[in-house]
Formats: sequence, C-alpha cells, structure tokens
Amino acid sequence: MNTPVADAGEFMTLAQQFRPELMAHCYRMLGSPEDAEDLVQETYLRAWRGYGQFEGRSSLRLWLYRIATNACLRALEQRGRRPLPSGLSEPVNDPAQYAPGEPGTRWLAPMPDHLLSGDPAAIVDTRGGVRLALVAAMQLLPARQRAILILREVLEFPATETAAALGTTVAAVNSGLQRARAALAAAGVGLDQINEPPEPQRRALLDRYVAALESADFDALHTILHDDAILEMPPSLAWFAGREQIVRFLKTLPCGPGHFRMRHTSANGQAALGQYRCDADGRYRAYSLQVFGITEAGITHIVAFFDPDVFPAFGLPPMLEDAS
Repeated sequence: MNTPVADAGEFMTLAQQFRPELMAHCYRMLGSPEDAEDLVQETYLRAWRGYGQFEGRSSLRLWLYRIATNACLRALEQRGRRPLPSGLSEPVNDPAQYAPGEPGTRWLAPMPDHLLSGDPAAIVDTRGGVRLALVAAMQLLPARQRAILILREVLEFPATETAAALGTTVAAVNSGLQRARAALAAAGVGLDQINEPPEPQRRALLDRYVAALESADFDALHTILHDDAILEMPPSLAWFAGREQIVRFLKTLPCGPGHFRMRHTSANGQAALGQYRCDADGRYRAYSLQVFGITEAGITHIVAFFDPDVFPAFGLPPMLEDAS
C-alpha cells in the first residue's frame, strides 16, 4: 500500500529522485532541453503546491508523470512541434539548393547527456527513448498521441494508468497507441534501441571521420558513410540522403585541410562532435554540434546543429585555445 507523504520537505526529498527521468519525458514531448527544464520546474511547483492532495492512492512517480504530461500538453497548445528538416521536406539533390538558414522555424534541439542522469551508466537505459531520430519522429505525432506513445511504449505504463494520467479511457489510449505506432512505422523509425557497434569500434569510426573532415579527404569520408546516410543541418531546410549526395555537397563548401577542428562529446545518448571553424584571424571558433547515428556498416545519420550557443551545455568551449 502506498504511504501518504507527511510534509512538503519529505515530498520534495522523495520527488527529486525522479527529476532526470522527468526531464527526459518532457524533452520527448517538447523537443527542447530548455522547454523541458521549464516544464520540469513547473511540474515540481505544481506538485509542491498540491502535495496535500496526494494521499498515496497512486505511486508518487505516476503522480508526477501525470502532472508533467498535462503540463506539456498545455504548453504544446501554444508552442507547437519542433521538427528536423527531414520532417518538413524531401531531400535535395542539388547542392545549390542549400541555404544556410530558415527564419521562424522552431527546430528540434539536442539534449546534453548530463541532464538525463547524474550516473553516466544510467544513460544507456534512457538513450533509446531520446535518440534524435526517434524524438524527431515523435514530433510529427499529434500531442496526445505522442503522450500515449511515450507513456505506453517508452515508459511502459499500463493502459489504465495512461488513461488516468490523460483523463481519458483505456479504449481511447489503445486507439491512440495504434495510430501512433502506424505513424512511426510510416516514418521508418522504431522504438527498439539501435544496435551500435561497441564503444572502441564506434570511437575508431568517429576518429576516422574527424581525420577525414579535418584533412578534407573526401575519398576517406566516402568510405566512412553508409550508402543511405542522411545529413541534416538545421536551421537549413535542405537535407541530403545518400553518401554520394552528402560528399558531393561537402565538396562545394570552403573546407580545405586545416579549415575545421573537431572535439568529442555526446548528445541524446549518441556520439557527437563539436566542430570548430578557422576564422580570418586564424582562431578556431564554435561552428556546429554534430550528432551521429552509427551502425556496424558506418555512419548512418549526421545532424549538424549550427548554433554555437549550445556548446557550453555539452562541455565544449566557444573557442579552441589549442587547435592542434
């Protein structure tokens, strides 16, 4: 039997243990770490104010998820979804179609791993539900379908608890889940964890990618990319599918030997790199954060976020003091 919480201090002590997973939940719903943090704060504020009404008839975790989910649904009525370019248009074939930015679009943003858990080992259990391709596909779902999918399939809540959290019926939950699954299948994205190569092999592949990009060795880059690799570059609406198209596009950019330097990090439980560009004064400044999908066959997905302001959140400096 669940025991009622005695006072606000006890409540917050017990509730804080759920903060990382609530952060992941709100991120899946909203597609933005900043928005997710705001909604987690709102969740705890609402829980603090309402702790006297919590009588232990459900678990504290479920109660917090109920508050967080409904807070996200209210926020989505005003904020809308955050896609990646592949969710808005078809891939382009001509590098000349690339434009550096699309004003006004609220893009899906990368998630720093340290916000998901204070324990790096625990990220392994979370990252399957926050990998970029999956979160991007979730953004294409209507908000309530998204909530149902996350609660039922990612968090594995029973249909009865999901219905209670959303104030609906079990039949409506089952119907919404069926439609959400069909939409993900149509998008070619599954909920199963991607089978990445072991860490040494993954790191070796990324090191080859770094060497190829820093030396502008496009032949080497060609061997690292999967045949069906995808390159997305928000805020540009243009994206490229297939390694031939990707390499063709990269060859049009001013990226000779020494033009870029890369530094390792992680995002969304995936391998990531901070890309630094050599400016006119010879100094390397933050340029893009690249997040990678990797399989045994090579790099399958690169999302390059051209927003230097995100670098500190991923433990990356805004400028390299030592670019060697």
